[in-house]
Amino acid sequence: MTSPSPPPPVIFDRALVRRRLDRAWARPEPGADFLLRRTADELADRLALVRRRFALAADLGTPGPHAAATLLAGGQVDRVVRLAPTLASLGGGDGFRAVGDVERLPLADGRFDLAVSLLALDSVNDLPGALVQMRRALAPDGLLVAAFVGGDTLTELRQSLTRAESEVLGGAAPRVAPFVDLRALGSLAQRAGLALPVIDLDRTIVRYGDMVALMRDLRAFGAASALVDRSRRPLRREVLARAAAIYGDAFADPDGRLRATFDILWLSAWAPHASQPKPLKPGSAAIRLADALKGRS
Repeated sequence: MTSPSPPPPVIFDRALVRRRLDRAWARPEPGADFLLRRTADELADRLALVRRRFALAADLGTPGPHAAATLLAGGQVDRVVRLAPTLASLGGGDGFRAVGDVERLPLADGRFDLAVSLLALDSVNDLPGALVQMRRALAPDGLLVAAFVGGDTLTELRQSLTRAESEVLGGAAPRVAPFVDLRALGSLAQRAGLALPVIDLDRTIVRYGDMVALMRDLRAFGAASALVDRSRRPLRREVLARAAAIYGDAFADPDGRLRATFDILWLSAWAPHASQPKPLKPGSAAIRLADALKGRS
């Protein structure tokens, strides 16, 4: 008898994530959703390359109506079901809308031809489990497209805060959440039972007048750190001033504006179907690799 798998580690305070999203979307600041709008535009470009029509699509966990509006405007989707993380982030839009958690999807198996999720899976504690549920919600040969914040996102801010706290306080508390690793994402998709995963990265550099403006944007988007092990103490004034000085010295352009990196990792994968191409079995090749390479030296 096998023992049950241990529960995933609790890295993020999911209740805090929801409270911050509700606060951000209850009184949205103009322009604070720039990264979400850019990601929705990229979603439209990616789906345009897929020669298929989708009768029913699910927008899973994306805050705001951006993803659903993109799906309906593209002309490839007949109907969209939206599942937003909070009531305020549900926003406006057409079609069926509900509040739900991407870690506990209230969806029937095999229901959707397309599932998308934009900037919603970065703060889940059980990412493999969430991907499994999304795969189950897809009909055979259904498509999943998900976008994650990852890579070197906010590397400038992370470096500046860590160095400043180390210099002023003698140690640094975690201030920015860990991100999904590009190399691990494909393996996670395959573990979830998804087929033909394709992973790539889209980098955006946004420029700010100062570090405080960047941090204000992050708060306005509900993207401040929600780590369970985060420091509960506010940043001390001298730490913030030192971090701003480090940021300006290390990451300013010639005109004095500061660079902020945002890396979006994209996952496209399919629910398994018999019609999909499959890798050859080991040893089934018609010729040996050594023979194929002869004459190339």
